Amino acid sequence: MKISGFKYLVEKGVDNVWKNRMMAFASFCVLLVSLLLVGLSVLVYMNVNSIIGGIEQKNEVIVYLDDDISDDELLDIGAALQKMSNVTEVRFYSKEEAYESLKQSMAEYEVLFESLGDDNPLVDAYRLKVGDIGQISATIAQIRTLDHIYSIRAPYDFVNVLLQLRSILTIVMGALIVAMVIVSMVIIFNTTKTSVYARREEIQIMKYVGATDGFIRIPFFIEGMVTGFFAGIAALIITWLAYDAVVNTLQSQVALLSIIGLGSIISFGSIYVPVMLSYICGGALVGAVGSAISTRKYINV
Repeated sequence: MKISGFKYLVEKGVDNVWKNRMMAFASFCVLLVSLLLVGLSVLVYMNVNSIIGGIEQKNEVIVYLDDDISDDELLDIGAALQKMSNVTEVRFYSKEEAYESLKQSMAEYEVLFESLGDDNPLVDAYRLKVGDIGQISATIAQIRTLDHIYSIRAPYDFVNVLLQLRSILTIVMGALIVAMVIVSMVIIFNTTKTSVYARREEIQIMKYVGATDGFIRIPFFIEGMVTGFFAGIAALIITWLAYDAVVNTLQSQVALLSIIGLGSIISFGSIYVPVMLSYICGGALVGAVGSAISTRKYINV
């Protein structure tokens, strides 16, 4: 096909969007809603998963050391903990620091602390953060192999709850997203079939006068692509505004943010490019392919 001929078909496809604006608008709305359903479902899953990850990072493993440990042994244990693959942060927590913290949290028992005088009943410790809480048991077992470990405190129950929550979330959200994609595809293809059906006589006439299949399909392909492109842009704008509105609302909930942490919420700016490409490319591709496939029945005459 010559460039001039292809240019003509592209222009015809673009013109068809306006000439058949009612059906094009119906396809636009269906594509817009479908893109929003799938896109928002994915964004919700990403943020909930990120929030769970943020809560995970707040879990601490506390390693209490023997009271008679020397300074050199203390440093050796700290170095060994830092070398462990699943340990992301190691912080020394001296018994003096722990004692002062305890006194502040139990200020009403000042008489009790005065009775102890200079005696400090606490021991030195290391506070650790692990990278993968699913491997926390293996990490604890590795720590227990070190010398001069008095005891270890780890949030096993909370970790198990988080792991179960993540598994359930992955299954439920995964099934929801797949269902959204399937339902959206069915609705989109039915809508494009309706749009093509309204012009079946035009297609058949073109076929009878000798037009090739490609000559007939390309304008429909371009028409669907243009409609899907604008649906993707509209979906991007709506998602952006809705996302920022939700984030701003959450920012005003100080108590909630103290639990999940603002850093656990994914900023739209950090995912703007992949979201934009997904919406625009996805809308254009589905619109184009749906329109092209829907013409097959009326081409085969």
